[in-house]
Amino acid sequence: MKVLLDTNTFLWGLSAPEKLSLAARNAVASSERFLSVASIWEALIKVRIGKLPLPVPAGNYLTTKMSANGVSILSIKLEHVLQIEKLQLHHRDPFDRILIAQSVQEGWPIITSDPVFKEYPIRVIW
Repeated sequence: MKVLLDTNTFLWGLSAPEKLSLAARNAVASSERFLSVASIWEALIKVRIGKLPLPVPAGNYLTTKMSANGVSILSIKLEHVLQIEKLQLHHRDPFDRILIAQSVQEGWPIITSDPVFKEYPIRVIW
């Protein structure tokens, strides 16, 4: 099974795996894991504005951790972006909306702790 990791899920998996539910840890361990390029983008912005303390350069840190943990990148495709237009406005965060659109388009579950994701027609693993 392929799964999409929310930004927080990926970061918690690196620094505080106990924050992930047993179901999430099992899904991470038994699946082909993907992180959206949008999550890298979001993390770099948060590092830059001081909301996310990561080693600098953060881009190198994140890509090294992805590689070491067998996490592949999911690029943003045109069909992902076009899917956003079809989504209800339950979630207003643009990074989360692209993750939801990617989950819809790819048909993959997303591992997240964000309860708003459950408002969408995707499989959410908490």
